[in-house]
Amino acid sequence: MKTSFELIAEFREDQGKGASRRLRHAGRVPAILYGGARDPRALSLDHNKVAMALDNERFYSTIITLKVGEVTQQAILRDVQRHPWKNQIVHVDFQRVFEDATIRLPVPLHFTGEAASPGVKTEGGMMSHLKNEVIVECLPKDLPEFLTVDTSALHVNQSLHLSDIAFPEGVVAVDTTLGRNPVVVAVHAQRAEEAAPAAEAADAKKDAKKPAAKPAAKK
Repeated sequence: MKTSFELIAEFREDQGKGASRRLRHAGRVPAILYGGARDPRALSLDHNKVAMALDNERFYSTIITLKVGEVTQQAILRDVQRHPWKNQIVHVDFQRVFEDATIRLPVPLHFTGEAASPGVKTEGGMMSHLKNEVIVECLPKDLPEFLTVDTSALHVNQSLHLSDIAFPEGVVAVDTTLGRNPVVVAVHAQRAEEAAPAAEAADAKKDAKKPAAKPAAKK
């Protein structure tokens, strides 16, 4: 089973708003671990370490090891609650993961080839990313860190659908299992109001390259 992150956790017995508030004042994050036909367990984790992990895109789409003493449990992140204005994580939800049970998790899309796309490079089009992630279903060992979308062959008014993405063996998109095939990325012709600033920028660039006019000779 592929694991990329490890967090040290502690079991917590005291629950409720008061107990959670005391944990946060102590630099801890209240959390819950559930799933796998087992009783939920209340946990607490170091706030700064959780915050650092959440800054990494891979943390949201990978297997996490929660370690309590000598006991470990693989899990995936299910929910993060943040304070509305403070830079503070309020609560985190984890779901247990087992190597023989499939999981559903959003996986980020990484787009490549935009600069080489004929629609952008020579036809003056604009590329729009209509999806930034895809929910996949697979066994934990098959979970990809990201999916690559190659846009280098797209012309104006062309698009790529979910079915055009290459998925690793054992990984399927939940949308396709439900009969859906949404557009992931598209190149469209620029509207007049979009094209004007681009033309102005091009003209300004040309003007900048022109040699400065010589001052008129004094009579």
